[in-house]
Amino acid sequence: MNRARRFLFPPLTWPFLILIAVVFVLTFFFFSGAVLIAFHRLGLPPGVAITLFIFALVGSFINIPIAEEVTYEPVIRVREIGFFGILYPMPYFDWEERKTVIAVNVGGALVPLSISIYELLRLVYLGEYGLLLNTLLAVFIASLLSNAVARPVRGLGIAMPTLFPPLIAVLLGWLLGDGNPTLVAYVSGTLGVLIGADLMNWDKIKKLGAPMVSIGGAGTFDGIFLAGIIAVLLV
Repeated sequence: MNRARRFLFPPLTWPFLILIAVVFVLTFFFFSGAVLIAFHRLGLPPGVAITLFIFALVGSFINIPIAEEVTYEPVIRVREIGFFGILYPMPYFDWEERKTVIAVNVGGALVPLSISIYELLRLVYLGEYGLLLNTLLAVFIASLLSNAVARPVRGLGIAMPTLFPPLIAVLLGWLLGDGNPTLVAYVSGTLGVLIGADLMNWDKIKKLGAPMVSIGGAGTFDGIFLAGIIAVLLV
């Protein structure tokens, strides 16, 4: 037992480790509660909301490859040439093949996309064509603004300020909500990022040098899921 303790060196003292664990649990429950509240405000039944939250949580670890981009970049290599027993380093130019796998994250992209499509189809079913046109106009505006601030980051993906999409979505919801600002904010917040930051920068993906970019995945094309949730909560 004493020998085992000699090799057990936690990075923090146990009280701090317990505190971090408690904070993590509370943060998780707060986040899950916020997501369920947002889904409820969108008119989704509780059972559907919980199912979608589970899909989003589990699906955040799943990336589905949809395309592959191959580029060739010039590199400088060095080879040794022997002459009368002496080795001389000789630099030369060569082309290196780089592949970038483009994937779609299930929880970060497909779940919010399915909710947005459901909300649009529901407007069609209810015959609320005025609100439908306002929502599509909001998506168009949000896409242009998202594309304007999105920047390609080499080795990473397309990045943009985290709070920019939801704030724009909230403003669009207030201006074009027509009695339902929550719906307009969510749809414009999610589809605005997907179209403006991701799809409109498709031609720049192969120049980023990243081995994989994931639409809706953290660290690359992130913020689609959070943009919609934060927008709904702010509204």
